[in-house]
Amino acid sequence: MAMTRVRPGIATKALFKPLGRPARPAVSIRPDRDSAIIDWAAYVDGHRVPVDNLTEAVRLVRAEPDAGAASPKGFVWVGLHDPDAAELERLAEVFGLHPLAVEDAIHAHQRPKLERYDGVQFFVMKTVGYVGRASGVEAVETGEIMVFCGPDFVVTVRHGAHGELGPVRRRLEANPERLALGPAAVVHAVADRVVDDYMCVADGVQQDIDEVEEAVFSPERGNEAGRIYRLKREVIHLKRAVGPLASPLRTLAGRRFVPTEIREYFRDVEDHVTRVQEQVESCDELLNPILQAHMTQVTVDDNQDMRKISAWGAILMVPTAIAGIYGMNFTHMPELGWAFSYPVVMCLIGMSCLLLHRGFRRNGWL
Repeated sequence: MAMTRVRPGIATKALFKPLGRPARPAVSIRPDRDSAIIDWAAYVDGHRVPVDNLTEAVRLVRAEPDAGAASPKGFVWVGLHDPDAAELERLAEVFGLHPLAVEDAIHAHQRPKLERYDGVQFFVMKTVGYVGRASGVEAVETGEIMVFCGPDFVVTVRHGAHGELGPVRRRLEANPERLALGPAAVVHAVADRVVDDYMCVADGVQQDIDEVEEAVFSPERGNEAGRIYRLKREVIHLKRAVGPLASPLRTLAGRRFVPTEIREYFRDVEDHVTRVQEQVESCDELLNPILQAHMTQVTVDDNQDMRKISAWGAILMVPTAIAGIYGMNFTHMPELGWAFSYPVVMCLIGMSCLLLHRGFRRNGWL
């Protein structure tokens, strides 16, 4: 995938230049109860550092080291859920996020991609979940996670109800060695969580397809066309989320800001994405013959019903034809004056119907 490198104009640079330069005052961000900021923290050498507010966290990781002291490796991780434009623009001013990337993060509905804006990586992933609905069926629901990754910060923006990152943060904080590798470790952990959800949803869809296949070929067949079409739609949603993600992951593994220790893990996530993509493709290919087989069975059942209707119609034509002949009310009909006319005609009708019924059953029409 081609990477985009856009340089903002002079006026835009004045607003979005990185925090910490002497010419620019600090911007205070204090999340309140209604804030979209779910969690934030400062990490130094893999350990969470207690700070009072987000502004202090940014100052801490960007502070100049004392003379002769080693520069600590620190970064800030801010997590947001469905932020509005004002809140994300305030963070953009703090971290120097490009306005085009901020606009994408506000409006969402982006395809998976990786872009670079003046040293800040902008990574978009689709999140998926297999949830039950009021109708009793399960459906694939999608959301998005946008990751802004800079030298000393990570901003994750989540849209939708899926892909919660709280467990990811806690798991990383329990592994300081991994967290000490910097923002790239967070990007890998988020991508790994998203791809794990892909695998769970793909397994759920595969299980539903197996159930539909058994129902289609079972003796007690029902109308499974609606369920098959619904599964086709869910597979399409899953393909749109999984398919475009492999290329950004491959590109991300080769970026210079990614430490060598993590590149292999990015390639492992890419391999998992490829496996899920192949599984989704196989599900899509399997649904086509299942639907075709179901429609063929419906056609065969309809033909069988038409045979039965035609056979019974032919049997009923015999008494109808005989009764029609003797209902013409001609004056000179010798059989009408014969004492055994009625029993003979009834026996003829019965024998004819019995022979027709036996012939139809022998041929499989009844």
